Amino acid sequence: MKVSLRRNLFNSTILAGILLFLAASLAADSTYLLILTAAQIVFVPLMLREIIVVGRKYTLLIWIGMISIALWHILSSDPWKTVCAAIYLLFTLTVAMSGLRRFFNRGFVNLAEFSIDMGMMYLFIGGLWFFAFAAHVETGFSPLINWLTAIHFHYSAFLLPVSLGLFGRLHDSKLYRGIVPLILAGPMLVAIGITFWPILELLSVLVYIFALYSLIILAYRTRFPARLQGVLIRLSYSALGVTILFSMLYAAGGSLGGYRVSVDFMLAFHGFVNCVCFGLFGVLGWCIAVPPARLVNWSFPVSKIRGKLTQTGSPVQGLVDDMALFVDTSVLPRTITHFYEHTDQYRLFASVKWSPWFKPFAVIYKLISRQTQQLNLPLSGKRTEMTGEITAVDSLADGRHRPRAWVRKVRNQTVFTAIYSQHETAGKAYMNIALPLPFSTMIGILELKEKDKSLILSSRGEGDPGIYFAVGGSLFRLPLSEHFQIEEKQAGMLGAHHKMKIFGVSFLEIHYHIEHK
Repeated sequence: MKVSLRRNLFNSTILAGILLFLAASLAADSTYLLILTAAQIVFVPLMLREIIVVGRKYTLLIWIGMISIALWHILSSDPWKTVCAAIYLLFTLTVAMSGLRRFFNRGFVNLAEFSIDMGMMYLFIGGLWFFAFAAHVETGFSPLINWLTAIHFHYSAFLLPVSLGLFGRLHDSKLYRGIVPLILAGPMLVAIGITFWPILELLSVLVYIFALYSLIILAYRTRFPARLQGVLIRLSYSALGVTILFSMLYAAGGSLGGYRVSVDFMLAFHGFVNCVCFGLFGVLGWCIAVPPARLVNWSFPVSKIRGKLTQTGSPVQGLVDDMALFVDTSVLPRTITHFYEHTDQYRLFASVKWSPWFKPFAVIYKLISRQTQQLNLPLSGKRTEMTGEITAVDSLADGRHRPRAWVRKVRNQTVFTAIYSQHETAGKAYMNIALPLPFSTMIGILELKEKDKSLILSSRGEGDPGIYFAVGGSLFRLPLSEHFQIEEKQAGMLGAHHKMKIFGVSFLEIHYHIEHK
C-alpha cells in the first residue's frame, strides 16, 4: 500500500502539477477559478495515472495539459489565453479517445470499466466548456454558467464516474449495477436542465440523490484494502451526499421561481466542499491502493466475413452435424435433435412481436434493413412462413470450423443470413453464429442446456456467451442478450420462443411454429 501511494503521489508529474497549481493560485484573478484549476492540474492527472498505463508520450501529454492551464492564469493576453485553452481542449480530446478505445476493446461486458470509459469521454465536454469560457465563445449563457458547467463536467462527469468504476472493481451487486447508469446519465441530464429546463434539472438531481446515497451505503458496507483508503473514499462520497442537497435546493428554487440558494453560496460552499472533500479525499483514497481491473480476454474464433455474404457452397442438411457435442441428447425429444441436424426437412412459421416502446425504432431500422437484408424482420405480428436454404461456407474465408449459412426469407425477401459454426472453450462447446453487416459482423455465442425436455439456447452466462460486434480487428460486447427455448408440441412438431433484450429490457419476441415437411 505504501509503495503504491509513494509511486502515485511522489512522481515528477504530480509534483510539477502541485507547483503549477501554486503558481496559478498566485496569478488567479478570483479564488473560485481555482476550483476547476485544481481538477485540471492535480486531480485529473492523478486519476489518469491510476486507470491507464502512462508511458512517455502520455506523460508528455499530461505535462502539456497542466502547463497550458498554469499559463492560462499567468498570461494576460487574450489571444494567448485562447491558445492555452485550445491546447487543454486537445488534451481532453486525447483522453476521450483513450476512453473510447478502452470501450471498443471490451464493450459492455464490465460495468465498472465502462464507468471509467464514460468518465474519460465526458472530460472532453468539460474541455469544451472551459474553452468556451476562455475564448469568450458566445454560447447563449453567461461566462459564469460556462465556467460552472466546465466544473460540473470535471467533477461530476469525470472524477465521480472514474471513482465509481474503481469502486466497482471492489464491489459488485444488483444495487451497484442499478445506480451506475443513473450516475452516468446524471451529468448530462443536470447540464441540460441547467441550460434549458429547470424542472428537468430538479428531477435529475432527485434521481442523482437516490443514486449517490445508495453509493454511500454501499461504500460503508464494502471492505477496502486499507483502512485509511476506506475512510477517505467514504468521506469523499459523503461530501457529495451533502453538497447534492444544496444542489437540490438550488434547482428547486430555479424551477419554482426565485433562487433560494444563491450562486455565491454555491461557489463558496458547494465548490469548496466538492473540491477538497470529494475531489482531494477521493483521489488520495484511490492513490493508496488502485484495485486491479477484472479484464476479460476472449479467445474464441470470430468470423472474418464482413458485409453481404456473396459466395456459398453446396447445400448442407442441418445447422449442426452432431447435437451431442453441445448437450445430452438422450434427455431431449428426438424431434429437437433431428431439427438441428436435418433443418432442411422442416417448415418454419414465425410471429414477430415488437415491444410497444421499441416500435418507433423498429420502423426506422426497417428502412435500413431492407437495403442490408439482415435482421430484416417484419413489423407485423402476423404469422408468416420463413423459407430458406442452408449452404456451406468456405472455412478459409470465414476462419471458423465448418461454417454453414442459413438464409431465411419471407416472400422472397431475405430476413436473416446467419453463418453457423461452433467452438470449444475449456471443454465446453458453444454455438458460434455470425450475422454479416456492412463493414462488420455481429456475433452470437450461445450456450446450450436441456431443461424439462426442452432446449435452451442463451447468450447469458459466464465466459464466452454474449452478443458481440466485430469491426476491423476490434471485438466488443453489446448490451444485448437473447434467450431461445424450443420444445416438442407433438411428434414432428416443435414450438419455439425467441426473446431479445437490450440493457436487460425486452424489445423483441418471436414465436416459431416448426413442423416436419
